Amino acid sequence: MTIKPEFLWYTQCPAPTPLSLAAQKGWLAESFAAHDLAVKSIRQSPDPEVRASHFTHSLDWSFRQGGNIPPLWTRANGRETRVLGITTTDEFQAVITLPGRGITDASDLKGRRIGIPRNDRALIDFQRATALKGVVSALTLAGLTAADVELVWLQDEAFGGDIGQGGYGGLRRSYPYGAEFLALARGEIDAFFVKGAEGLLLAAQFRAVLVADFGFHPDARIRINNGTPRPLTIDAATIARRPDLAEALVASVLRVPVWAKEHPEDAVRLIAREIGVGEDAIWAANGPEVHRHLELTIEEDQIDALQHFVGFLREWDFIPAEFDVRDWVDPAPLAAARAKLAVPA
Repeated sequence: MTIKPEFLWYTQCPAPTPLSLAAQKGWLAESFAAHDLAVKSIRQSPDPEVRASHFTHSLDWSFRQGGNIPPLWTRANGRETRVLGITTTDEFQAVITLPGRGITDASDLKGRRIGIPRNDRALIDFQRATALKGVVSALTLAGLTAADVELVWLQDEAFGGDIGQGGYGGLRRSYPYGAEFLALARGEIDAFFVKGAEGLLLAAQFRAVLVADFGFHPDARIRINNGTPRPLTIDAATIARRPDLAEALVASVLRVPVWAKEHPEDAVRLIAREIGVGEDAIWAANGPEVHRHLELTIEEDQIDALQHFVGFLREWDFIPAEFDVRDWVDPAPLAAARAKLAVPA
């Protein structure tokens, strides 16, 4: 007897992901309509417990693509999920400061105060983990370690994320880095980490000094962070009970890179809409080939990068234990969807 859920849940981060574009194009709904199923957005649910699954992946019959820290945390804490594919879309990453602070490159950070956002109320403090990894990467480029600087914890519960109903002309979310920039302006810190289109816009707005700019560094272990790469995950029960639904999901996502390569301006417009920035910010932060980097793949370098990040998260006590990323990946739905669509591996 075929098990049929009432509907499927999906969620995506405000970032360049093929899942986001598949949802905006209507391909996600179309794919599951063929199975007589509807899809519902976790992020748009009025129920806070449902919305929490965007980070914890707690809902059955759900899938997600976005930053990798929440799914890595979830897996390390015992939630049975599977990776169906991985998207590597590089993005701007930098440690910045204001002009006149006597800091021009990463070697100047020695002995300086580096601001790190911290939210003690968050179940998964991915902003803190992201900033720490960015700072460590910048220091590594100068032959330094975190022991060579003073990490200043900035309690950050008000900046970034969903705003809620009302206020600010109806904006749904605010940009990150508010706590860090205020601390920098007040002279409480000397530098902090930013990434993506939002980080680049902030840096440009205040003519910040790019102390270390490494989002497109050739070493994946330098680039690896919450946004690079972004896995597509599904709860293990769904793939076990209905592997055809996992395949349908992957098939809808595989349409995106083919379309994006033929329609770069339209693809960037949809990415900009998802994040809430101008299209020029996407081209600047993700590069002129961003529309060519929306593939869903499972490659050794992607797995190695995620494995390295697992080690980093364990070293800094963000996860309780390390695990083998290769055991987390299920390549079968991607292989089956590629074969049906005649998409080359």
